[in-house]
Amino acid sequence: MEPTYSIGEMSEMTGLSYDTIRYYEKMNLIPPAKRNKYGQREYSRSDYDRLVFVTRLKRTQMPLKEIERYMAAVASRDYEACYHALIEHKNLLAEQQAEINATLELMNFKMEYFHTLMTDTKGASEPKGELHQKLKERLEESRLNRQ
Repeated sequence: MEPTYSIGEMSEMTGLSYDTIRYYEKMNLIPPAKRNKYGQREYSRSDYDRLVFVTRLKRTQMPLKEIERYMAAVASRDYEACYHALIEHKNLLAEQQAEINATLELMNFKMEYFHTLMTDTKGASEPKGELHQKLKERLEESRLNRQ
C-alpha cells in the first residue's frame, strides 16, 4: 500500500504553506486530495512529485496560468501541448541562463580587475595599459552578446 501524507507532512516535505497547497489543489495543479475517514486531506507520492515540479516551474518564473494550462494538458493527455509548454519554458530558461553566465563572466573579470588595483603597490587610481584594454574588450563583447 502506497504511503499517504497529511497536509502538514506535505507542507514540511515541499516547503509550501498549507494555504499554497490548498490553492494549488483549487487551481487543479494537483488532483483533489483524497480524504481519510475523518475528512482530512491525504496526499500520495504522486501528489508530492507533482507539487515539487509545480514549485520548480514557479520558481523559474513560469506563470501559474501557464502551469495550469500545462497541468490541464497532462490531465487530458494532450502530450503535444505538454511538450510545447515545456520546450517553450526550457528555451526561456536557457536564455536566462546565458544572460546570467555572461553577467557572471563580466563580474569575475571586474573582480579580478579591482583585485589587481587593490594589490597594485603604485596606488594607481586609473586603469592603465593592458588591464584597461582587456576591460574595454570585455565590455564591448558583453554589449555585442546582448544584441
